[in-house]
Amino acid sequence: MSKLTLGIIGGGQLGSMLALAAKKINIRTVIFSDDKESPAQRFSDKFIYGKYDNHRKINEFVNEVEIITYEFENIPYKTLNKINKLKPVLPKPSINRIIQHRLAEKDFINKLNIRTTKYISIEKKSQIDALQDFLPGLLKTTTLGYDGKGQYLINSTTDVKGLDIDFSKGYILEKLVKLKKEISIIITRFSSEKYEIYEPIENIHEDQILKESTIPASINEKLLQLSKLWAIQLSEELKYIGTLCVEFFIDRNDNLYVNEIAPRVHNSGHLTMNAYNISQFENHIRAVCGLEQIPLKKLSNAKMINIIGNQINNYRNKNFTKNEFFFDYHKKEIKEKRKMGHLTILQK
Repeated sequence: MSKLTLGIIGGGQLGSMLALAAKKINIRTVIFSDDKESPAQRFSDKFIYGKYDNHRKINEFVNEVEIITYEFENIPYKTLNKINKLKPVLPKPSINRIIQHRLAEKDFINKLNIRTTKYISIEKKSQIDALQDFLPGLLKTTTLGYDGKGQYLINSTTDVKGLDIDFSKGYILEKLVKLKKEISIIITRFSSEKYEIYEPIENIHEDQILKESTIPASINEKLLQLSKLWAIQLSEELKYIGTLCVEFFIDRNDNLYVNEIAPRVHNSGHLTMNAYNISQFENHIRAVCGLEQIPLKKLSNAKMINIIGNQINNYRNKNFTKNEFFFDYHKKEIKEKRKMGHLTILQK
């Protein structure tokens, strides 16, 4: 019997870890990326470079694989939809279309009576003058943007005057909550009401970039159960297949809010590679390829630390203990605020 071949769109560190997880369970991978220097090509069986509108390259990719998934959500919907007509794409492109657009995503979540922060669509700068109820707030592009890109803190209407941005491209203003902490839930849905769910992960951000993630999260039982329930509700409503992350805010009164959904494996879940019997990456592969669902077993408490920019130089020649697991993303160029690797520390 020949090996199943999985196509992965995107060649960053998430693509690398997906390819490694696939190799572990004897699945061949082909990565398609619009970046010639994609680090994931070190880990895949084949790498195809091409732009998302290059039909010849996309057809070459599609002809190599049986099933297709993706490592990040900012892939043009047209591209995913075209590919999906030729070979199955999971998660479905229609899901990605909702989550790619912050306003559509927030509307979808609220229709399920799941709490989000207060928000409003902004189409012109003058609107903000009348929106004191939403301040202080975070102004975000409705599409694209990650790790703080395309986001502006607005404390008062005077902060808007200095912004040189084109509001016609679509923005959303989200009222800030009095934040106590941030958590995330990683869930892998295999089919209707069949899923594996990891325990809540507590996250600390710095400069809007994830700094560290820890399990167990220091939260009460009510928040633990509610965060899991909402993650299950969202994945069921989307009829999602694969691994998904739901990011949450907890305010000072212990109210829970969904911040956003990531329709993919997630940075905060890197610690699952060492702290669980099955990582978020392997579970994603298993779900999209229709393989056996294996019950999750937690092996250890853990902390994951993101290694940003020049910090990588301190780790590449370091000796690690048996409880420390360093993953170098092998990115060609070191840049400020760029994720270059991570370290997971298993704890008691």
